[in-house]
Amino acid sequence: MLCKLAWGNVRRAGRDYLVYLLTLTLGVTVFYAFNTISMQVDIAGIDEEGLAQVMGSILGDLTYFLAGVMAFLMVYANNFIMKRRKKEFGLYQVLGMGRGRVATIMALETVIVSVVAFVAGIVLGVGLSQLMTFFTASLFKTQIANFHFFFSVHAFNLTLACMLVMFVLTLLLNLRAVRRTKLIELMGAERRNESIKTRNPWIAIAIFAVGVVLVGVAYYRLLRDGFPLTATDSKLQEAMNQFGITTAMVTVGTFALFWGLSGMLIKLLQSLRGVYWRGLNMFTVRQLAAKVNTVCFSMGVIAMLLFLAITSVTCGMSIANVMNENLERYNPVDVSQTYAYYTPDTLDYYKEYVNPSEADRMVLADSTVDLYPAWHGKGKSAGNNDETGKKVNIADVAGEHVQIDSYLSYPVGGSNPSVTPSEMCKIMGEKLPKAFGGSNADAMGLYVTPASQYNKLRQMMGEEPVHIGHDQYLLTCDMGGELVDMYTKYMAGGHALTLGGHELKPATDKSDEDTAAIANSAMGSNPGTVVVSDELLSQLNLQPYSSSLLVNYKQGMDTTEADESIKYTLLDNLLVDGKEPGSWGTFITRSEMYAQAAQMNGLISYLAIYIGFVLVVACAAILSIQQLSNVADGSRSYRVLAQIGCDDRQIRHSVMAQQAVFFLFPLAVGLAHSFVALKVIIELVSIFGNMSIGGTVGLTCAIFLAAYGGYFLVTYLMSTGMVQAAIATRYSE
Repeated sequence: MLCKLAWGNVRRAGRDYLVYLLTLTLGVTVFYAFNTISMQVDIAGIDEEGLAQVMGSILGDLTYFLAGVMAFLMVYANNFIMKRRKKEFGLYQVLGMGRGRVATIMALETVIVSVVAFVAGIVLGVGLSQLMTFFTASLFKTQIANFHFFFSVHAFNLTLACMLVMFVLTLLLNLRAVRRTKLIELMGAERRNESIKTRNPWIAIAIFAVGVVLVGVAYYRLLRDGFPLTATDSKLQEAMNQFGITTAMVTVGTFALFWGLSGMLIKLLQSLRGVYWRGLNMFTVRQLAAKVNTVCFSMGVIAMLLFLAITSVTCGMSIANVMNENLERYNPVDVSQTYAYYTPDTLDYYKEYVNPSEADRMVLADSTVDLYPAWHGKGKSAGNNDETGKKVNIADVAGEHVQIDSYLSYPVGGSNPSVTPSEMCKIMGEKLPKAFGGSNADAMGLYVTPASQYNKLRQMMGEEPVHIGHDQYLLTCDMGGELVDMYTKYMAGGHALTLGGHELKPATDKSDEDTAAIANSAMGSNPGTVVVSDELLSQLNLQPYSSSLLVNYKQGMDTTEADESIKYTLLDNLLVDGKEPGSWGTFITRSEMYAQAAQMNGLISYLAIYIGFVLVVACAAILSIQQLSNVADGSRSYRVLAQIGCDDRQIRHSVMAQQAVFFLFPLAVGLAHSFVALKVIIELVSIFGNMSIGGTVGLTCAIFLAAYGGYFLVTYLMSTGMVQAAIATRYSE
């Protein structure tokens, strides 16, 4: 009997349960779909070792946090349902039903709705996970060779566990509400509307103005100072303090905006008398002013959450795209090995801070060394053993190769570079790009490399050599963005460089970025290099800084086999007259770098979408429930409007206007915050390349419109249904 009554209640109160059901279904869908990532990685043919486990673990841990957010939403939505049905539960008790049976009915209703949402969410999640497999394959640039339907028991169990926690929490709160609420409160719940107070409009306008000023100043400070990531070590704490002040200003300003919004709306629309007195606009404005007073804090929170959602999705996926697009330029060869030379600063550091005895075997490098013989089994090298103890000779796989030697722009034993970004910008009358902020670019200066090595690298990459005369130079940089733009502008302006007392003129009018990489890397290996003739370089006696050996495998050799054969390569330190002029640096293959970048890009993209989507759903659900509660509280007002002759169209228009304000204002503020933050982020990321957010913004907008707009539509339809029901009910005191 109780089951039949509970089922009938759910069917009859379907509209009241709609937001609860929709939010819970979406939560189950995304929880299941995103936690199938390990199976998606396997089906997509991604064989990176440990990738599935790492991504599965991170997304699984994140699910627990997001489940907490969804649990809060479920409680919030359930409070609206309880508020709507208090009179009904009171009527059960008047008819003689005990509180235990009422509580049982509520528990059964919660079970029914939760089961329906869970089943629907799992079905949608299973379908979404199949589609996400293709998205995963596109992220990692693989082809799906053997696609088949899959179902993840792990994702199912994790989603079920989260659902059970939310169900138990909701059920306990419902039972507590019934047990602690008096019968007279249940029967009279519909008559007790929320207390409505309006603020002094002039005070509200003043607070609104303060909020606008605070937000505007915070925008200016952020655009001027940027993020503290670009600060030097000595100024990092100060930059962090200033960023904290900026964050506090925008936060306080956001809440002040919404606190003063009601007074601003009244005064603004009252000044437009033709608008204010038209139709039900006066009633709409008064309703808005009264309700904004009670939800100003939550609207501020929603605006900040939308800002985080928009920024995380757009920025995260855009950074991943930039890294992905530039990988080919950053990794020009099959394998690279770097060697770093000891400079006076390095030796001083070891003597003072590390170990003086280690410094005794080090020597200041006065010339570069040939790296390839150590690979070829000649000279001083270790037995290159793999994990089985088998000898590994890298020369067996090496085909074309070139060594790029990089020098500092001052003589051996010196310390003051003669070519620095600051001096170049001073000559051009330009500001130093923010990409150099927080770096030691001026202390190090630009690198110098011989033209013969640079042209050999170009030939390996299928490009024509560039002629560089004795009195000429060429600037190269593989990091793109504003760095390449600065070097190109310098060369196009015909500006000279002075190196070791020699004045050099530009060999071309454009900086090279396509063949500028001097080692395989994830973010670029060449922030700025001056290419000069070999004859000039031999006269300057510059301080060696590093050498990079760039190797392509022999033609026809399988890349996977070649990578595996040199995977465990280990070389002894090179010795010159029994001393070490430097030490081996990074050894990495192009395949390994591609795999690492794909792993990072995939993880960033999934985290951004996962967090962003759940935050948007959370914000939209909170707004939806607030507006439905407002309509329920104002049902008597809408009934009075109908009784005095207002037609349904005018009433629906008033409801639409009120809900549009509550949905659009937080979104507008969140978008404004996001645009400013993204502008700064784009400038920050420009060191790695020109960041294009067009496609990502389009995808983000589509996701937001589907979720946010869907909740707005559902809220409006439910609200009009509640208004119609209120009008149709005869009111009696």
